[in-house]
Amino acid sequence: MRCFGNIFCAMALATGILAGAQISKIDPNLLGRATAGDAAAQFQVGMAYATGKGVPMDDTLAAAWLEKAAAQGQKQAQFQLGALYRSGQGVPQDPAKAADWFRRAADQGVTEAQLALGELYDHGDGVPQDYTKAANLYRKAALQGSDEAQYNLGTLYERGLGVEQDFSQAAGYYRKAAEQGNPAAEFNLGLLYDNGQGMEQDYAQAALWYNKAAEQGLARAQYNLGSMFVSGQGVPRDLVEAYKWLALAADNWVGSRQEQAVRGRDSVAARLTPAQLFDAQSRVAKWKAAHQK
Repeated sequence: MRCFGNIFCAMALATGILAGAQISKIDPNLLGRATAGDAAAQFQVGMAYATGKGVPMDDTLAAAWLEKAAAQGQKQAQFQLGALYRSGQGVPQDPAKAADWFRRAADQGVTEAQLALGELYDHGDGVPQDYTKAANLYRKAALQGSDEAQYNLGTLYERGLGVEQDFSQAAGYYRKAAEQGNPAAEFNLGLLYDNGQGMEQDYAQAALWYNKAAEQGLARAQYNLGSMFVSGQGVPRDLVEAYKWLALAADNWVGSRQEQAVRGRDSVAARLTPAQLFDAQSRVAKWKAAHQK
């Protein structure tokens, strides 16, 4: 290839000498700045390839551009590059490298990186398992409003991992996440109310939070809510509504838990009149239709 002008030659080489039509889909000014070493532009080009915005999606090119920006300290590029190393997209999967890039971004206050690095320490993936470090990272992300970090920190307090076991603290973090619509946190908060852990036992509150999670399709919440309608705990006893939630749980669960939900559904069905069973099955169908994605 013969080059006329250094910047255009560099641009062609940097993009792997892509077809001209593909190059033209990225703003030439943006690509020029990226090629000249502008970290913000390099990040934008990398994300264009990562998301397929304006160009065909290409994880390898995304990683190459993000690494250029990350090496210059661009914090979002550091996080995104870590995510690529964690998943093995565009680069060999390498949790240790993912942890390194997450750490650099986390040190610059990137919430998603604090959460991601906390998860690596939580599971011992690419770094030695360390619940204390996981808790500290989750706490930083939780303070910035991450519902996933709030939920994860709640689980550590509930289990006493990396922190002293404290059901009240667990409930507090679950509530923060639940109020943002996190279904797992809604369920766990309901479970603490159900068992009276960290707060006074309150079946009505348990049912309320189970219902929120159940409406988002969480099978274990659907099962618990259905069971409450069977017994009349926290809600009026209603076998038709119980059937609905147990049937939905049976559809969503797999393995032994599914068998448990099927048994519960069928046990309730045996106690319904034909008209009630028709009503219950209609409610299931209506719920599914309303929640189709």
